[in-house]
Amino acid sequence: MSDKLPEKTLPTILATETAAKSRLFEVQSVSLQFSNGEQRLYERMKSSGRGAVMIVAMPDPETILLVREYAAGTHDYQLGLPKGLIDPGESASEAANRELKEEVGFGANTLTQLKSLCLAPGYFGGTMHILLAQDLYPEQLIGDEPEPLDVVPWSIHQLDELLARDDFSEARSVAAIFLARRHLNLAT
Repeated sequence: MSDKLPEKTLPTILATETAAKSRLFEVQSVSLQFSNGEQRLYERMKSSGRGAVMIVAMPDPETILLVREYAAGTHDYQLGLPKGLIDPGESASEAANRELKEEVGFGANTLTQLKSLCLAPGYFGGTMHILLAQDLYPEQLIGDEPEPLDVVPWSIHQLDELLARDDFSEARSVAAIFLARRHLNLAT
């Protein structure tokens, strides 16, 4: 199978207007015309353009660090990987190191970018940069969480058990675990 796909012409944006806006999100209505003349109205969430980071933090070669925090969307507590927005002027690596210090109390001497993921390209252009953090050292920064996060060390050899848990359901965290597994050449 060829990995080369035929070139496509992007639709022309005829108009963009704000359909709804909240403190956190702006929904845009986008009028498009495709190269075959078809016109459609799409809605999308406007991205801040800053991006975000998610970190697979390994204090040693056998352990990853998870955080357990409240998830408003599902109104429960979820296990996941440390994550956060990239602040203006920060690189993805700088943001990852800051978020690690805020959420798990460690910085990283070695950060490896595994992949940048688009969260939901059909309606949102936000990018999540997945990084592997190794050679950790203790350092704590004050974060913006409303309550202390539970830091949960997890054996790298028990990833299948983690993936089976009901409270480990965030797709970005699942993808990051598989990317780290591949990078570390661990058996699946």
